[in-house]
Amino acid sequence: MFKLDNPINNYKNIAHAFFLSLAITVAEPSTVMPLMVHHFSQSAFLVGLYAALLRGGAIVIQLYASFHAQSYKKVIPYLRKVFFFRFLAWFSIGLSIFLIGDSNKALTVTLIGVGLFFFSFTAGFGAIYFKELQAKLFSKSYRGKTMANRNIAGSIASIISGGVTGYVLSNFNAPLNYAYLFMISSAIMAIGFIIFGTIDEPKKENISKKEKSFKEFIKNANKLLKEDKRLRVQTLAIFLSFGYMFAMPFIILKANSTFELTGWMLGGFITIQMIGSIIGSSLIWRRISNYEFMLTLAFILAILPFIVALFANSVYYYMAIFLLFGIAIDGFNIAGMNLIIEIAPEEKRPIYTALQTNLSSIGLFFPILGASILHTFGYSALYIITILILVLGLVVSLRLK
Repeated sequence: MFKLDNPINNYKNIAHAFFLSLAITVAEPSTVMPLMVHHFSQSAFLVGLYAALLRGGAIVIQLYASFHAQSYKKVIPYLRKVFFFRFLAWFSIGLSIFLIGDSNKALTVTLIGVGLFFFSFTAGFGAIYFKELQAKLFSKSYRGKTMANRNIAGSIASIISGGVTGYVLSNFNAPLNYAYLFMISSAIMAIGFIIFGTIDEPKKENISKKEKSFKEFIKNANKLLKEDKRLRVQTLAIFLSFGYMFAMPFIILKANSTFELTGWMLGGFITIQMIGSIIGSSLIWRRISNYEFMLTLAFILAILPFIVALFANSVYYYMAIFLLFGIAIDGFNIAGMNLIIEIAPEEKRPIYTALQTNLSSIGLFFPILGASILHTFGYSALYIITILILVLGLVVSLRLK
């Protein structure tokens, strides 16, 4: 018999976060990813594009996923298929680097992009199913705690991953070190997928009847968006929360041009960012059940690292920057997920989730614009524009009640 707030489901939820973070941190978009792409191409635009691909590929499919998911009584069988394809996509990146590498840099960097896109693309389905599960498995108060626990577990795993990344990058030459990181992390990722795939899910009785066509679904979704002002304002706020992506992928490149950036130092920045995540989840976010206030506070904390970046000229400044990143990003993630669950009717939850995620996640492509601003105006202008976007998001978040 299904039990709401079942501790076993909580443990599986946490284990999934631990192993997924342990694996995916090797391509952290603020550290490893820019340097890896920069190895195969000197294009800042490509760095921005791939940072966007890592997270942004999911948005193109989420509305279609919710079109089907609204009529599902259980989503876990479909989530298992998503896990399998994500594993293959991630492993293919490491395999491409290992087999081709520097012998054909253009082909290698293209295959990296393909792998990143499919890894993110399949996550579009997974995001709908995952949020549906969180809403079904846990009550409001318990859900905030289990998500904070997920973030803490993921941050601890990322600290471990930061140490492993530092060791591999320091002891193996590029590009083989990147290949080893991706292939090993694929096996680790699979462990988390298997554990979460055994989670106990109840049947959903209040489901929506699926429209006859996807076109009709889009029409109904558009009507829903026009009628729900709160959803529109909230989606705009979440969209602007991705404003940090304008400059975040390029901060490590600025650091690399300011002082000698060693493999251990890079791993250290990853570790510091994850320590920030632990501090945020354990001391701040898990104590807040007002998710509107959480979003506002996350905006304030996200502005601070870019103010520091304007004056950063030593490793200590960058340590502070990545620490603040870790705190703020977790706040955005927890607030965004819980806000949409709170306002969505049960039978329309997949549609609400897809609308907010689909529209707001366009912000994941901000690094592409950021690369253009960096190329034209330089780092200071990029940081100032990023700050202004986040300030605008802060103002919008204050309108949520």
